[in-house]
Amino acid sequence: MTLMKSLLGAAASLALTAGAALADPAIVFDLGGKFDKSFNEAAFNGAKKWAEETGGSYREIEMQSEAQREQALRRLAETGSNPVVMTGFAFGSVLGEVAPDYPDTDFVIIDMVVDQPNVTSVVFTEHEGSYLVGYMAAQASKNNTVGFIGGMDIPLIRRFACGYAQGAKAANPDTKVIANMTGTTPAAWNDPVKGGELTKAQISQGADVVYAAAGGTGVGVLQAAADAGALSIGVDSNQNGMHPGKVLTSMMKRVDVAVYDAFTAGTEQPGGVKVLNLAAEGVGYAMDENNAELVSADMQATVDAIAAKIIDGEITVHDYMSDESCPALNF
Repeated sequence: MTLMKSLLGAAASLALTAGAALADPAIVFDLGGKFDKSFNEAAFNGAKKWAEETGGSYREIEMQSEAQREQALRRLAETGSNPVVMTGFAFGSVLGEVAPDYPDTDFVIIDMVVDQPNVTSVVFTEHEGSYLVGYMAAQASKNNTVGFIGGMDIPLIRRFACGYAQGAKAANPDTKVIANMTGTTPAAWNDPVKGGELTKAQISQGADVVYAAAGGTGVGVLQAAADAGALSIGVDSNQNGMHPGKVLTSMMKRVDVAVYDAFTAGTEQPGGVKVLNLAAEGVGYAMDENNAELVSADMQATVDAIAAKIIDGEITVHDYMSDESCPALNF
């Protein structure tokens, strides 16, 4: 039976769960917790799948504060976990300091590039997946107005927004895109109340499809859209089932695959940068029974054809991370 242990930290210390034996590998979730219905939960699902399929065990940490990042990584490395996987760009600077101190430990960071010999950096082409759901949003919009709500205002989330706007305007050049960010601190990832308020404001401006790229904050976005009779678009995990018939689709970011692959590789990590793009099915959109009535066969066929053109290079999606401009959206 799989044994999953939790390393829950107080402000000053992190301790192994009572009676826990050493486990290998380990994962550290970003703030918001492993059941955030989005990014962290996708990571958890990958770890859980690995454990169920292999019968292996792993250790996990759900951080309670920013101060615990370095302490968590050092504690896991010192107690034998290998590899140590972490979710989120915010681990970048800390890992850059920690990794050289533990050359025999393999670290895997998701959503940030850290140039160390014992670090594998996993990144995604979020702009490509966002282009697809932006195209779908414009197809579904009756008001020619769609919305985007991001979490923390950082280049990574602007990459989502710009790809989304480009896709929406490709479907209909007359589409208006309203964009808001929730905040400028990590608290922006876990503020569903503000997410709901921003959604209501966008709907009052005519938006009838709203895309949330905001972690746990997105739960409030999807709820507010459903309550107002508008459509929403989920992110990272498949969130279609949270409000069946009200979520147009979800931009899938396969963080679960990244974690599963890292656990499977064990101490044979590839190192360097691993890109999970549209061609590698690292990003995409979700279809299931919950949104089948919202996305017609023609809509789906059109978006699939566009995805093929992106993969073939016929369509280039602007990448804000490479060029901090946003032609389809005024930031």
